[in-house]
Amino acid sequence: MSSKKYGPNGLKGFRNYRVKPVTQSQAILKYLSSLNCPRALTIWLMFTNNEHEQLARLEFNPSDYLSSSEVGDAYLATKFLSKFKGLSLDYDLDQVAMNKFSEFEILCKQTNSRFRNLSLDRQFTGRVVWLHNAIIRKIDRLLGEFSPEEFFSMPDWGPGASTTLRRRDACSASKFQNEIGITRDLYSLISARVFEETYPHWHSHLAARGDYPCFEVGNRVVTVPKDATTNRVIAIEPGINLWFQKSLGEMIGRRLRRVGIDLRDQTKNQRFAKKGSKDSSVATVDLSSASDSIAYSVVEALLPPRWFTLLDTCRSQYGSLNGRVAKWEKFSSMGNGFTFQLESLIFYAITYCCAEFLRSDTNCVSVYGDDIIVPTDTFSLLSEILAFYGFRVNEKKSHFNSSFRESCGAHYISGFDIKPVYLKDELSTVGSVYRLANSVRRLASRQMNHLACDSRFRPVFDYLVASVPMALRLRIPEQLGDGGFICNFDEATPIRARHGIEGYRVWHLTDRSKTTTVEYTGYLLASYWLLSKRDLREKLRIPKDPSIEETLRLLHFSDHRGEGRNSVPLHDTVVQLSNSIVSGWSDLGPWI
Repeated sequence: MSSKKYGPNGLKGFRNYRVKPVTQSQAILKYLSSLNCPRALTIWLMFTNNEHEQLARLEFNPSDYLSSSEVGDAYLATKFLSKFKGLSLDYDLDQVAMNKFSEFEILCKQTNSRFRNLSLDRQFTGRVVWLHNAIIRKIDRLLGEFSPEEFFSMPDWGPGASTTLRRRDACSASKFQNEIGITRDLYSLISARVFEETYPHWHSHLAARGDYPCFEVGNRVVTVPKDATTNRVIAIEPGINLWFQKSLGEMIGRRLRRVGIDLRDQTKNQRFAKKGSKDSSVATVDLSSASDSIAYSVVEALLPPRWFTLLDTCRSQYGSLNGRVAKWEKFSSMGNGFTFQLESLIFYAITYCCAEFLRSDTNCVSVYGDDIIVPTDTFSLLSEILAFYGFRVNEKKSHFNSSFRESCGAHYISGFDIKPVYLKDELSTVGSVYRLANSVRRLASRQMNHLACDSRFRPVFDYLVASVPMALRLRIPEQLGDGGFICNFDEATPIRARHGIEGYRVWHLTDRSKTTTVEYTGYLLASYWLLSKRDLREKLRIPKDPSIEETLRLLHFSDHRGEGRNSVPLHDTVVQLSNSIVSGWSDLGPWI
């Protein structure tokens, strides 16, 4: 692949090109007009009359419609602007998120109070007692014995910020170089002696700095964008805590894979969603603020003591919220390195045991975080047990009594894929136009089962193509993502590659991470840790514990990234125009 500053036909300044403001409103109108249903008209009237708060809160119920086609069109219209950042709302999205966070803290406090006196809880009778004990046994069998060797060999850095480092400094090399934040509870477990024996090179670097450890009270609560109605609350963790949290998360993930729950892959849930929409055999269940609902006492009651102790020691028991320190009632939140795997473990055990109790098909149980697949006849019992543990079923996103199912980004009605198009960002750049146009084209193809493209959506696609200058109407195949307008081969008529190379030359935009060259010890430590990973060791035939000199030699032969030695990626990206060779071209089908 080659890159140039200038595009085809010598066009300059493509990075500075801005789409006309009228393009956005016209694109929205044309998309909603293509659906031609009452819900689409409602959306348009709300948008043009600035009733954006009502629009953002508009609900969808598949039972309100008579046919699958009506459900599909209404759903596509309802979801189109549900995540749009250009809506004008009269309330603070951050405040909404914080209020919800506080609400679930109160819920966790109530759950903790109940579990401290569980024998007095009126709900704790009959089948609930049986299920509670069955869930404990299930989790114990799943986790098995705790392995200290595995714990110390599987940590990793997360991609985001920590309490001491900003996101822009969040590369692995920078974290090895500068990360010193840790809670006192974790430091009491990972003493200097243990740290020295386990990570001798890193320990030597920290000892030479003289400022490790930097004791942190706990995490720091912040908000990040979610959708049009609210933001999402996450907790930024102390860096060393996050290092070991990631290890615990990976250990739990490995054990779940042994029973068919692979948290690296969402397709299992998506296949079940399609199946459930066709035969109603399974329900799709979603929970409200699941990670913020995991009460401390619930984890203590369900997990084996040794696992619980390690998780409890690595988490942040306290945190900063609006400038004040609070002791958390929840066990962990989004931002913690093991929250996703822990909630998946708990929900899998609960769901499996509910299905087993009712003698339903346990092979139809699957989880991915708080996206739960359960046999439909188990839904009622599952809702009851989840409420017992302090979780709230999101009734708007849980489906069991219609032919609609939704899980892990897959949306089906009677077996037909109706994954919606979301307009998230304002149409201001050529990249945003590419993304919307391609989403519409993919939707048009899905509507015709990938054999053709639904001609209802052609006007909006053609309009978006015409909204950018001729030189930037880049025609690309599906496999190149959103770096141009995806299309069929005969629409693009690409140039055949020369010099005996099979394929075609295609211009497209790409996002390239900015890099910087570093000369500090953290880069060496990051590379050393990467080479110590088992799969890479076997691939490069690296000894189990290579010396620093051996690491440097191996890096010399294994560094083929093209940016040069000692280069590390930054979170900032730059758009560039590239000319790639593609060997094949997926046909989307004709407009019909």
